Amino acid sequence: MDLTTTYLGLTLKSPLVVGAAAPLTEDLSNIRWLEDSGAAAIVLHSLFEEQIRRERLELHHHLEHGTESFAEALTYFPEPEVFHVGTEAYLDHIRTAKAMVDIPIIASLNGFTLGGWTDYAQQMEEAGADAIELNIYWIPTDLNLSGADVEQHYLDVLQAVEAAVDIPIAVKLSPYFSNLANMAKRLCDVGAAGLVLFNRFYEPDIDIENLEVQPSLILSHHSDMLLPLNWIAILHDRLPASLAATTGISTAQDVIKLLMAGADVTMLVATLLRHGIGHIKSIEEDLITWLQEHEYESLDVLRGSMSQRNSPNPSEFERVQYMRAIQSYHPLWSAEIPTTP
Repeated sequence: MDLTTTYLGLTLKSPLVVGAAAPLTEDLSNIRWLEDSGAAAIVLHSLFEEQIRRERLELHHHLEHGTESFAEALTYFPEPEVFHVGTEAYLDHIRTAKAMVDIPIIASLNGFTLGGWTDYAQQMEEAGADAIELNIYWIPTDLNLSGADVEQHYLDVLQAVEAAVDIPIAVKLSPYFSNLANMAKRLCDVGAAGLVLFNRFYEPDIDIENLEVQPSLILSHHSDMLLPLNWIAILHDRLPASLAATTGISTAQDVIKLLMAGADVTMLVATLLRHGIGHIKSIEEDLITWLQEHEYESLDVLRGSMSQRNSPNPSEFERVQYMRAIQSYHPLWSAEIPTTP
């Protein structure tokens, strides 16, 4: 069975890609295990803008501290490890991962401001990354910042990274734009080779006893897959970019649905955290079985077959489906309402 697909110009043996998640990729021993289990590519955990900024501030502090005391006081300079906490280790991680496996290694750069942190994209490329996933994780809270300003900021950050590298860039973005279809097009226009749909914003919770704001991490579930499925179906064959689905993908059936919508790859994260790395192999085996039973020889025939462009009723992906869903639901308690005699 031919499961090959193309993502960001890279030929992959299957659409099963491991998405960015520190518990899966920080441990180098997992990298080979992921490949052996069937992963077609691996997106490494993110290098965060805050890490880069913090290290630069620490370096500046150590270089400046004490310089007025004695011109030759070389001991005021930091030890080498102060320079390489996080960022250099991440680059080493890329180098080691590339040497361990034959599948593509995709680096992840996470930030939201314009600045020198984007320079690390070039260092990721030099370390051997096959591509970069640019995760612009930003929750605007300025009451005076317009939607147009927010969109332009995304484009500016992408342009800064795109100008620094020759390898392809996929933008991982949220669905919260006034016109996501237009935003997707504009990202492609300024250099995005792919779009990863979608980022999940992790909302904080409140500890009502200790009066503290605390982090809240809830793994995605099957229902979370429906949002990327809908938008991939809308965008398929309308953009010159690869489309990656992420969030809520747990089974071969989920993968099949997203491929039918038009996804080039499907990214697995939460299901591997729940069931283990070996679950990739189970998904692959179930995918092959389904394709054989339904007489598909490759993914090319399957991909996009249920997209909006190929749908006999394109409006199903818009308001018609919304109305049908609302009208089709009947609460269980409605059966208990006595009929009027």
